[in-house]
Amino acid sequence: MRALKFLFLFLVALPMLVLVVVAPMDAKNQFYFGLGMCVVCLIAHFLSKKHFISFCILTVAVLCSTRYMYFRITQTLYFPSLIDMIFGILLLLAECYVYMVLLLSFFQLSWSLKRKIVPLPKDTSLWPTVDVYIPTYNEELSVVRDTVLAAQCLEYPKDKMKIYLLDDGKRKEFAAFATEANVGYITRTDNAHAKAGNLNHAMTLTNGELIAIFDCDHITTKIFLQSTVGAFIKDSKLALMQTPHHFYSPDPIQRNLYLGRDIPPENDLFYGPIQRGNDNWNATFFCGSCAVIRRKALDEIGGFAVETVTEDAHTALRLQRRGWKTAFLDHILSGGLATERLVLHLQQRNRWARGMIQIFRLDNPLLGKGLSFAQRLCYLSATTYFFFAVPVLIFLFTPILYLDFGISIVHGSVGLMLAYAFPHLIMSIFANSRLYGNYRYSFWGQIYDLILSFHLVLPTVVTLIFPHKGKFNVTDKGQTVDKSYFDALSVRPHLIGATVLVLSVIYGCVKLSLPEYFDIQSGPAALNIFWAIFNLILLIAAICTGRETANKRKAQRLPLQAPVNIYQASGICSRTTMRDLSMSGCRVDGFTGNEAINLDDDPITDIEIATDYTTICVPVERIQREGESDTYLRLSFVNTDIDMRREFVRLLFSRADTWVRPKYKADNPIRSYFTILACIKDSLFSRRRHDDIHTAVVGGKGE
Repeated sequence: MRALKFLFLFLVALPMLVLVVVAPMDAKNQFYFGLGMCVVCLIAHFLSKKHFISFCILTVAVLCSTRYMYFRITQTLYFPSLIDMIFGILLLLAECYVYMVLLLSFFQLSWSLKRKIVPLPKDTSLWPTVDVYIPTYNEELSVVRDTVLAAQCLEYPKDKMKIYLLDDGKRKEFAAFATEANVGYITRTDNAHAKAGNLNHAMTLTNGELIAIFDCDHITTKIFLQSTVGAFIKDSKLALMQTPHHFYSPDPIQRNLYLGRDIPPENDLFYGPIQRGNDNWNATFFCGSCAVIRRKALDEIGGFAVETVTEDAHTALRLQRRGWKTAFLDHILSGGLATERLVLHLQQRNRWARGMIQIFRLDNPLLGKGLSFAQRLCYLSATTYFFFAVPVLIFLFTPILYLDFGISIVHGSVGLMLAYAFPHLIMSIFANSRLYGNYRYSFWGQIYDLILSFHLVLPTVVTLIFPHKGKFNVTDKGQTVDKSYFDALSVRPHLIGATVLVLSVIYGCVKLSLPEYFDIQSGPAALNIFWAIFNLILLIAAICTGRETANKRKAQRLPLQAPVNIYQASGICSRTTMRDLSMSGCRVDGFTGNEAINLDDDPITDIEIATDYTTICVPVERIQREGESDTYLRLSFVNTDIDMRREFVRLLFSRADTWVRPKYKADNPIRSYFTILACIKDSLFSRRRHDDIHTAVVGGKGE
């Protein structure tokens, strides 16, 4: 009924909307018209935060963008030469792509579903059986161990839950660990179809009604199954419950560019507004981990999809084509490791890009049966997103064509062009900030795209033409960066692009200052110089992510405040407070009460930590850094066995309140831009050490 009402109102307003889009105006009137719309939306923004006002602002943004695109197509496509036409059409196609992405993202974000946890029935006999899969291939046991131990801490009837370590690496130490931990161990003779094949093989050997999947570095909280399984009992047609991927270690962008600033991480936008928007249209994507899937639904589609390298999203698409429901629960119930170095980040995104384009080519969501119109739009947005690399580079280097070669690919007066472009750009930024400013700050999306674009152009084009080329690659996790260095290889194309932009700006300024020697128009020249400088600043920010800061910790520290007892060799016991904890050590206050703990010739030997289940007494050694005060004592654990390590996992990761989605300041586009400038300044000129800037990330925030 609500949809029919909306459709009726849209049809009634359509003639007026069309008139707003096509009405011709001169530069002066168009400027006032655009300025007026921006001012009205700004006033409405400050007066009310209601969703209806957000929708109205969104509608105005779409109108401004549509009016701009109509102007571009009808009034700026005069090309005096073939070279002008080639580059002019390329720029127009890039703008059309951005316009399409804008419309699709606004559609996804306009209505979002904030799903609540469905409680399990009190009668545990009604709870379904669950198989917990932890697939691994070439990761170190140190990464996988805690994920398995955390799964053992899940609060679910032990006779209804079985845990399986799926080892595609066929490693003896993994089999030995599985035996020691008392969990199932499954391997196979080959590695056909990579992760999807690993999961499908495990399905033939297990029989749980539901399957919970965790990547080998994603450590679950104890309430994961209690929070997700109830929905499957309530709705027999529910096939998938996806939860957010949260990373408790900083990714390369956070560590190398944020430098401790409180900025939403890159993945928050997808595992927030976008997935909630998808959920509203029954188009939630399976993301390969931190999810529960109904076995019956998987059996119906022949198991996990193996035709693409993103078996997760493709599997969800197939489930939805068969009429199954999918859901997204926006509660952080597990934490994983982010990629440690920029080169690994690029490799991971390369695989995602190839996989989504493979789906676009091999199982296009616009074609075939089973999907609603809204589902097709959501999947179209996802499968075409990674085409961004080509348009981003077109926008980056377009001003160079005019400044260096005098190629004018947009024909029309500068005043008229700005009058139409100004409200389009301003309202797009403003609407995005209003809709999801707490999840991604303005201009940061362009930086993320620039970081990837140079490396994704070739893979995306090749995959589009040859969708079966390429293979699944595993992203390495749990690595360290022993010392700071500049990853020139990863940002080499960015450095070349920045050099070209700098030279073009200098050349353009020379032309502008010597008009008697160069046949150049001052208006277009100034506009292209400004455009090039804007691009250059964002490109420099992308280059700064190549400055890898030292990250020597194999185990991430998480803030955890708790009373502890420390024992010294003489037998003295002191009561103090623990401030943070990792799987390899902790940091405690160096005083008890108001008195400093006396460590002269009396070293600390053990620490006693009380948990909800038991009391742990662990042998420790003190770690001392040169010049460090005794305000805090850093302790390293010695000879922890598997039972003790499980208790540390329970204490550190398994608590129901371990991960809480952080609250960031509301986005301010102007402040966001100056934050980018500050990040560039610190990355290029700061001499401070970065080793401990991001020792841990809890709920997306640094320690």
